[in-house]
Amino acid sequence: MNLYRLNRALHRDLGYLFFGMTIIYAVSGIALNHRHHWNPNYIITHDTINVDLPAAVELRNRDLAIDILASLPGQPSYRTHISTASEYKIFLDGGSLTFDPETGEGRLETIRRRRVFYEFNLLHYNRPQRLWTWFSDLYAIGLFTLAVTGLFIIKGRNGIKGRGAWLTAVGVAIPLLLFLIYI
Repeated sequence: MNLYRLNRALHRDLGYLFFGMTIIYAVSGIALNHRHHWNPNYIITHDTINVDLPAAVELRNRDLAIDILASLPGQPSYRTHISTASEYKIFLDGGSLTFDPETGEGRLETIRRRRVFYEFNLLHYNRPQRLWTWFSDLYAIGLFTLAVTGLFIIKGRNGIKGRGAWLTAVGVAIPLLLFLIYI
């Protein structure tokens, strides 16, 4: 097998092997790049509600918090609560309920994991560590190899000796230029 065929076979096989990792890093990379526009890990909703409180109620009472939650749709699970003269907050599994004890006006915040994005972002941030670190390092080496072998896939004037050289130069120049602009 000549060097050209070996290069193509290596490029092809690494492309297949790292397809899944490329999708994970591409999706989570775009999501994380735009985290100033949205929360890529969680869906957070806020609903305005009115809480009916009995007269002369003791706001430090855990049973009151559980009774209030029982009246809400979905009956969220109680974790703990805190109260001040101007605010009563009940912490829930997956959110919180905050309201004014005088008026009963409040806000229900619910937090849910954003499916797929949450898991992809955990992997992108290397939260699992251990074997994932080794596989991520192998992936980085694979990407490097894919980049280099990709330079030599096409022969002739469209390859690295022709148009490919110009495209490669532009592909190197853009990150360098952006680095100089922003750093």
